[in-house]
Amino acid sequence: MDALREQWLILISTPIYFVIIGLEILLTHLQHRKAYTFKDTATNVYLMLLNGGLDFFFRVVSLAVLQYCFNHSAYTWDSVVFYWLLLILAEDFVYYWLHRFDHEIRLFWAVHVTHHSSEKLNFTVGFRSSVFQPLYRFIYFIPLAYLGFKPMDILFVYSATQIWGIFVHTELINKMGWLEYILITPSHHRVHHASNPKYLDKNMGMFLVIWDKMFGTFQPELPAEEYQPLKYGLTKNLEKPNAATVVFHEWIAIGKDVFRKGLTFKQRWNYLFGPPGWSHDGSRLTSEEMRRQESASDTTETTGEEKEVVLTPVS
Repeated sequence: MDALREQWLILISTPIYFVIIGLEILLTHLQHRKAYTFKDTATNVYLMLLNGGLDFFFRVVSLAVLQYCFNHSAYTWDSVVFYWLLLILAEDFVYYWLHRFDHEIRLFWAVHVTHHSSEKLNFTVGFRSSVFQPLYRFIYFIPLAYLGFKPMDILFVYSATQIWGIFVHTELINKMGWLEYILITPSHHRVHHASNPKYLDKNMGMFLVIWDKMFGTFQPELPAEEYQPLKYGLTKNLEKPNAATVVFHEWIAIGKDVFRKGLTFKQRWNYLFGPPGWSHDGSRLTSEEMRRQESASDTTETTGEEKEVVLTPVS
């Protein structure tokens, strides 16, 4: 029954995906907007298939671990309604931290960077998966299993919220009124995919916006007159992306950094587990350093006074 429920979710959602993608292609074409390119869309499909294949073959391991934890769970739930409501909240909460660590720890950013490597934002970018995430994603769900939530229920709720996560990858939908205060909306997620300094590493939630507001990672989409237009992709996009580099380019860069000559153990550690952009000599900037630099630049432009900005790298 649990497996059938997830299969029904796939069967129902798949035709909806085709409809909304088709409509988006048509509407953006009529508006003369280049929202899609063949190469970018093909890359989205390619990364989705890699992720899906790995998820399929690794599911036996992840379910076995979660089932073991569930068998030793500390709680049982009497109320069905309370069970499902709490599971949705708890799953969304742990996903927020999974997503946040994927952005703030370079080792995991090397996995997640594939999702952000597109310079477009459309519904198919929602399928542009973090290829190797299935190898560790289930670890975040272990506390839920210990709390008495069934493994298949955990995966079902994850899949259901992922459907919403696909729908927010679009430029066609503007602000959504009062829903902006409750859900992660297309406006919020456009910010998340932008590479402008103010928008980096913001709006990490999948379904509910409360976690970003609680933990200081919320940033609304600003009007054009208040801030620069959204720019999607990475702070430094791949010059010649191909089937291999789009997946492995950050791993290659990590290897070069970690095995540099003359570094201390702590510096090597920071190249692996520090924030993306960290460098031992200050030659690169983290997202927080980029924001400070931009803020200092704005202050100089406003006051007309030049001030020396010193960015101290994390050590």
